[in-house]
Amino acid sequence: MYAYLKGTLNQIYPTHVVIDIGGVGYECLTPNPYRFQKFLTKELQIYTQLIVREDAHTLYGFQSEEEKALFLSLIKVTGIGPKSALAILATSSPNEVKQAIEQENETYLIKFPGIGKKTARQIILDLKGKLIITDESAVFEQYDDQTAVTEALLALEALGYSSRELVKVEKILKSENLSEVDANIKRGLQILVS
Repeated sequence: MYAYLKGTLNQIYPTHVVIDIGGVGYECLTPNPYRFQKFLTKELQIYTQLIVREDAHTLYGFQSEEEKALFLSLIKVTGIGPKSALAILATSSPNEVKQAIEQENETYLIKFPGIGKKTARQIILDLKGKLIITDESAVFEQYDDQTAVTEALLALEALGYSSRELVKVEKILKSENLSEVDANIKRGLQILVS
């Protein structure tokens, strides 16, 4: 129904962003809202998908059409809902996920919250050979080390990890001095699943 929204990025939360279009705030659930940090209070275009359920109408937002297309492919897989698809896209680029599927890399897929071996196998069975790997790579904003850790922890909390689990992760991330939010999220997930 809505291919994209173009407006001012008004607010960023751990699970979603709010885009102001003509005085109306549209709430869009996104894989990693902090990727949009550089657009805060600026105009942007976000690719969207409206999913209508019996109990909710939810708008999902993506940085690129490629990310949106992968989300739509993932939610068609048995056992993958929008929340799991967002968790996969929150810490990986579309190409990384596609390559893992093409290489039948179950180990890569099971690192995501809510994805077990059976679901990872189903993703591979359903999507292998159906996804196009592009040369395009997402460009993510650079942050200072402390901001990157803080925002990564908020994203991990949004994925469902507890405060107790995140205390351990925070100490390790601060010692490793990774400068990108995405790098901190990936490392945090590695720590959490190990």
